Amino acid sequence: MAETIISIQNVKKSFDDTIILKDISFDVKKGDVITIIGSSGSGKSTLLRCLNRLEQPDSGKIIFEGVNILEKNANLNQLRQKIGMCFQSFNLFNHLNVLANCTLALRKVKHISKEEAKKIAIEELSKVGMQDYLQSRVSTLSGGQKQRVAIARALCMKPDIMLFDEPTSALDPEMVNEVLQVMKNLARDGMTMVVVTHEMSFAKEVSSTIIFMDQGVILEQGSPNEIFTCPKMARTKEFLSFYLND
Repeated sequence: MAETIISIQNVKKSFDDTIILKDISFDVKKGDVITIIGSSGSGKSTLLRCLNRLEQPDSGKIIFEGVNILEKNANLNQLRQKIGMCFQSFNLFNHLNVLANCTLALRKVKHISKEEAKKIAIEELSKVGMQDYLQSRVSTLSGGQKQRVAIARALCMKPDIMLFDEPTSALDPEMVNEVLQVMKNLARDGMTMVVVTHEMSFAKEVSSTIIFMDQGVILEQGSPNEIFTCPKMARTKEFLSFYLND
């Protein structure tokens, strides 16, 4: 039985009077690729941001490696070293070069030497095909290249799980596949991942579990075959009809 990395238990979140997450519960086991799909505004990104405390849920528990990270004394710096995250807007330092973006946290947070940090960064940049751009300023890169650097930067911290918040939504169509291929390679290598995406072909091909969210609840979840071939809920069928022609 695979080890549970994160257990989300009865998580609720509101902004002012608007309820965003309504009693969300599911487990992520080691090696899982959980893909969260649903319409804009269904709570997907808010849920993902709760998993590393970028948002603070109103109630519930998020148990990460045996510790409830919602407790006031949770060590967020330590937590975020183990939970890597990639955003749709990259969140890189545009005035720095690629190598500096990838070594900064290693040196400042993990206190690793400059040479060791460089070695780790080159190794991770090589995995995403960006090893030839070490001295390139981020501002000169394409969107697909920026996202690959952002993935490498997160991998430098040797996380136990990677969170992806619509990592291709800000990219031109021709750049989407290069980022999705990197993510497919990570999945193939056994990285535990939770992915919010509208890329249904990726979800179908790579996911171990699909979660369909609607209006702040998990309406349906199952294997890609179950969700894409025989969804149980009318709302799931309606949503998927916009993406699938077969």
